[in-house]
Amino acid sequence: MASIQKRGDNSYLLVVESGYSANGKRLKRTKTIRITEKLTPKKLKEHLELELTKFKIDVESGEYISPEKMLFSEFVEKEWTKKFAEKELSPLTLITYLVHLKTHINPVFGHLQLSQIKTIHVVSFINELEKSRKDGKGDTLSASTVLYIYKVLKSVLDRATDWRLINRNPMDDTKQPKIERRKMKFYEENEVRDVIAALYEEPTHWRLYFLGAMLGGYRRGELLALEWDDVNFIENTFSLQKSISLTEDGKAVVKKPKTEESERIVVMPDWYIRELKDYYNEWKKVQQQCGDQWTAGNRQYVFHNGIGKPYYHTTPTATWHTFIKRHGLKHIRLHDLRHTAATLLIDAGVGLKAIQERLGHTKHQTTADLYAHVTKKVSREAAEKLDKFDPRGPGAE
Repeated sequence: MASIQKRGDNSYLLVVESGYSANGKRLKRTKTIRITEKLTPKKLKEHLELELTKFKIDVESGEYISPEKMLFSEFVEKEWTKKFAEKELSPLTLITYLVHLKTHINPVFGHLQLSQIKTIHVVSFINELEKSRKDGKGDTLSASTVLYIYKVLKSVLDRATDWRLINRNPMDDTKQPKIERRKMKFYEENEVRDVIAALYEEPTHWRLYFLGAMLGGYRRGELLALEWDDVNFIENTFSLQKSISLTEDGKAVVKKPKTEESERIVVMPDWYIRELKDYYNEWKKVQQQCGDQWTAGNRQYVFHNGIGKPYYHTTPTATWHTFIKRHGLKHIRLHDLRHTAATLLIDAGVGLKAIQERLGHTKHQTTADLYAHVTKKVSREAAEKLDKFDPRGPGAE
């Protein structure tokens, strides 16, 4: 016997009888369904009956696990991964999360029921992570890795709490692991000139790729996904609408950028656009010469592997490291070219709001925090320029 009971404005209780107990009492399994979208009475009835049928099948086949008895590992596999992670996380982030779950988190929490996980378990787990590695790759985990694992575990338990599988998140009373902010690296103006000079000894496509990162503040995947339709030669703009952060089975995984704010239009310098136009003409010749070997179909990736396909997602990073080593340039990460772009603009007097929009940061505070040291330096230099008005003369006490 099965039934549907209305419990609240948007919630319904599914009830399925599953036999009798040893003392003759009827056993009932229940499951709460919450409706988050507006449905017509007919559609609502159809939806609830479908959910009831699926629930009944699970109960009768022994597949259903009551929330209070669900293991952490079962929740991750059957609920969190399918209903949250695969929908909300980028492909690369999902892979990273799953690796940390498999390597660090499941060995400790996987066998526990969700309701058995207490705050002290989480505190002890983080403490052990900070003391030693579990993957055999070194002596200690970095502070940033410990923080990342903490966030993965919190993501799982946040969903378990939101979905009413546990009454309270055991991580609510835990402190986030501390991490010292790594000193930001970037190129100063004189170093930028050296980098640009060295880039003119490199293939055109890589010169324009790295210049794009350094002048436009683009992320690696944003430039990999850039197509000619995204370039406006009249307005001198790039339209950032997609990103490639992962390659699976030899195919680029094209997704929307990191956040809504990351979808943006960025104006590029005139001289860069002029060089890009020349490169476009060469690009068309390469496409024609490839003929049937052109593998991109109708896609027109600005930066491609020679036959139309976008580069493997880590290729720009490896190419950048090789480039700076070959030319004896100061070592910074490819991503630090993005910081260089912001620093150059701040030095030029551009406001943080404009920089926030150019980089695609969600919050103004993020931009302010990242580049506080640069803005302080500029403020000091601006104040020093007013010293010439000291009536007592330079250097007067």
